[in-house]
Amino acid sequence: MPALEAAHIRPWAQGGTHETFNGLPLRRDLHRLFDLGYISVGANRRLLVSPRLRSEFANGRTYYALEGQHLRAPNQGDAEPTAELLQWHNETVFQSA
Repeated sequence: MPALEAAHIRPWAQGGTHETFNGLPLRRDLHRLFDLGYISVGANRRLLVSPRLRSEFANGRTYYALEGQHLRAPNQGDAEPTAELLQWHNETVFQSA
């Protein structure tokens, strides 16, 4: 689908790899928000939406409803994002406050 993009969990410029376990297939808009830290994925594979999205962009209502949505696991086990990389994104990029 042309609307999907492969988002690096840990960007190449910050030591990430081009391996499937370091990627998430996301819609183009969600990819951008992920890169900017306005959304992330918890270890439980549930989508996290930063409260800063609400305070900085009052028109982001369509994204608020995504909070807690479960992301499906890939069909290939070796393509599943690692918990360590998701934790890195949550601690380093995600704007949790």
